[in-house]
Amino acid sequence: MAVKAPQGELKITLVRSLIGYPETQRRVAWGLGLRKPNAAVVRKDCPEIRGMVRKIPHLVKVEVLEKK
Repeated sequence: MAVKAPQGELKITLVRSLIGYPETQRRVAWGLGLRKPNAAVVRKDCPEIRGMVRKIPHLVKVEVLEKK
């Protein structure tokens, strides 16, 4: 059985408005919990969240928060 490394957290901030972007990109932002510009959420660092962020890199800013 593989040993998992301790996972940190990602602080994800919506830096652009969702107006004018495709519905699929809006749904990804909403799925992350981002509703308004400059809204920030903290999510665990996992492949699912990283995949969502990769779909909308032009709309978000990501900071890695180390696990204490």
